[in-house]
Amino acid sequence: MLKIVQILNNNAALVDLDNHRQAIAKGSGIAFQKERGSTISPKKIDKLFVLETETSRANLYFLLKNIPIDVVTTTYEIIDVAQQQYHLKVLDYIYITLSDHIFGAYKRYKNGTYENSMIPDFHVQYPTEYAIAKQALRIIAKDLGVTFPDSEAKNIALHFINATGETDSEQNFNQKTETTIDNLVQRVLKRHGIFRSTSNGNYYDRFMIHLQYLVNRLQQTDAKATAIVPQVTIELKQNYPRSHAIASEIFNEIKRNLYPNMSDDEQLYFIIHIQRLIKESPVDKKLK
Repeated sequence: MLKIVQILNNNAALVDLDNHRQAIAKGSGIAFQKERGSTISPKKIDKLFVLETETSRANLYFLLKNIPIDVVTTTYEIIDVAQQQYHLKVLDYIYITLSDHIFGAYKRYKNGTYENSMIPDFHVQYPTEYAIAKQALRIIAKDLGVTFPDSEAKNIALHFINATGETDSEQNFNQKTETTIDNLVQRVLKRHGIFRSTSNGNYYDRFMIHLQYLVNRLQQTDAKATAIVPQVTIELKQNYPRSHAIASEIFNEIKRNLYPNMSDDEQLYFIIHIQRLIKESPVDKKLK
């Protein structure tokens, strides 16, 4: 029997395991009319997501403050599939960034403002990440009742490409460095007349979340290893020249002032965030 640490909803609970570990237990009605300290039979549990580290537990509590539990457990199920079925190693921050993305996409879909992904298709170069993303769409449809277009797989795949790596120690965030990066980026955005507003607040905040975990990603991945094929960045530059120019300015300033060995991959992520933030349309669409 597993002891409940915290009720998340009728179908999910945080439970104690052996060796002082905790996990999210998910199953139909497993926490109904239960309370903290009650027990759950393992036979009633459909999914069990183990929280191996202090960082993973901290991430969960952070998510529960900002994102509905159904979205959180859906994200954990997707990442579990990536790790268990596809043996993909990912850094812990993907739990936050992917949950945030799915929740944002879910809200836009529900209120009729969802737009198809503008990210180039690179499933040939990253078949594993795309296979995970396609399965993620099925999990989202099953758990959240939302059927995203196939193009959403490109967004989800990019999250896994972005977070690929193996965490061999607890994350150690450098708050001072994070603040420096945030200030640097905001100065560049200000020079281009880009400020947080009601209309762009969601994309602006997501860019700030990306920057929050940039330091950790740079510390735990090989800065010389470029995962994104150059053609993807070239295509984005051709389609979104203004976004590319602003992203390049941000990339070059961070590289010059803080991280000289920063991977070129980061420039691609900056382009995508800026494109969403300023809502730049593809060049070929403008010419039609």
